[in-house]
Amino acid sequence: MEDSPGQAPSPTPLDCLHLRWLEDGRLAAWAAPWNRSTVAHLREIPGRCWDPAQGAWLLPGSEETVASLRTRFPGVRIPGGGPPALDPAVKAREQLLQRLHEEMVTRGFAPTSRKVYRGHVRRFLEWLDTPEVRQFSAEDVRRYVTHQVEERGISRSTHGQILSALRFLTRTVLGRSDPVTEIPAPRARRRLPAVLSRSEVRRLMDAIRNPAHKAIVMLLYSAGLRVGEIVKLKGHHLDRDRGLIRVVRGKGGKDRYTLLSTRALASLDVHLDIQKARGLETEWLFPGSRPDRHLTTRSVQKVVRKAAT
Repeated sequence: MEDSPGQAPSPTPLDCLHLRWLEDGRLAAWAAPWNRSTVAHLREIPGRCWDPAQGAWLLPGSEETVASLRTRFPGVRIPGGGPPALDPAVKAREQLLQRLHEEMVTRGFAPTSRKVYRGHVRRFLEWLDTPEVRQFSAEDVRRYVTHQVEERGISRSTHGQILSALRFLTRTVLGRSDPVTEIPAPRARRRLPAVLSRSEVRRLMDAIRNPAHKAIVMLLYSAGLRVGEIVKLKGHHLDRDRGLIRVVRGKGGKDRYTLLSTRALASLDVHLDIQKARGLETEWLFPGSRPDRHLTTRSVQKVVRKAAT
């Protein structure tokens, strides 16, 4: 849409882009005022991650990032003209993280898995704080894991993720013998899951007043969906005639079908009817605050926690 005569032109994605180098060698980027296209372009940059504390996207401090910014934001001015002269340890770390990212993309890792692995490897390399990032030993890994368990109280799941990320780094990215094999995996707890009775499930559902929340909890419970799967459901994923839900790119990037119960469908239809009556047009069954985006996994987790209390 063109601007009306006399009106100031709408800001371009480049106008809204702000950049700042951080002490750790990364580049902070944000949109002010907020601009959808600016944010969309930033989300396309490899290795980026959102930092809520700074309210900015953190980008790898590399020539690849600078080139990517110049491609997506023609005419962009990079502070200082390019990446600053980095401490040797920081430079070595960023180069290795870039290689890690490229290997994961090549091997078809899901975005969530890439983010998790990259985060664990970055924190390990920052803890090492040495230019010789390729030469870490089994003792380095052991001391790091011990530090994480004792100082941060990480869970067994996180413990296992750290070992998996470092194993991928050594075997695949560095192509060297794997020191992680000498580190014992966390002992799994054997706990029986808590199973709700029918009356408890009924009371849980009856206590939920929000139609969208009720549909979410009903689908999670009856269809066995993961939180990350339910937020990405679209209308065409429902096979109403056969009572099935098609899950697209679920865990491990695999598609599958799961059951769509009549009660879950009835609850979902109540939510969709309300959504339609409000004139909300969206492809998502559970849209977020903006119709073009789905609900976040964190929002669903809050819904479940609230329903369970």
